[in-house]
Amino acid sequence: MSEAPVDPSHGLIRAQLSRVERLIGAPREGDHLPAWLRKTRGEHRITVALAIIALIVLQLVIKSDLAFEPRYLLPGLELALLIVISIASPVRITRESMFLRFLGLALVLVASVATLYSAWRLASGLVEGTVGKDPVALLLNAAAVWFTIVIVAALWYWEIDRGGPAARANARDPYPDFLFPQMTAPELAKPDWEPTFLDYLYLSFTNTTAFSPTDVMPLSRWAKLAMTIQSASSLLLVALVIARAVNTLG
Repeated sequence: MSEAPVDPSHGLIRAQLSRVERLIGAPREGDHLPAWLRKTRGEHRITVALAIIALIVLQLVIKSDLAFEPRYLLPGLELALLIVISIASPVRITRESMFLRFLGLALVLVASVATLYSAWRLASGLVEGTVGKDPVALLLNAAAVWFTIVIVAALWYWEIDRGGPAARANARDPYPDFLFPQMTAPELAKPDWEPTFLDYLYLSFTNTTAFSPTDVMPLSRWAKLAMTIQSASSLLLVALVIARAVNTLG
């Protein structure tokens, strides 16, 4: 009795499935599930809290003409939201609740409004020539706005990827929105590695400076759109500041 012919496409399909499993960290026999795919104790709140405080400070040092009025309204609201969130979930970010989720997203939304307003005021002032007469003040204010863009974008990435920090700690979603190098090469990372706010801050910083992905790849459509908006905003701001500086020096 002759053997049934072997379909070469079966081997190709198995190879592709094996690659997908490796990319998402699916366990194979004898392997341990990566930390970013299993329930963990969650990341510490102190890092993201310090970043939000730095963001508030930057908003307060920006020139008053570029700040949202009343000047202390949005920074004060951000600080109040941070205090409430920190009291409700003070140490490790593992507690999932609609209330905390709403507060976290509201904080990032308020920070986004303040940042977008300052960036718009700076850009329009550079185009109209009402901003930039003092080169030193221009560079300082532009740097403050630029760093607020970096922090706010990092907060969005951190809050949305796989449902947010608490959902990631409880392993709610195995499919990442951002593919970090440690996910594709787990043998090069510690067994307890999982993305924390510093990883998203690095992602935001490199996307703002390189205007493109570096070592972290966006997978979902929203992640690609968010990185596109951030890169475009940074590129426009840098181009306007350089053009104004050249015009002032000339």
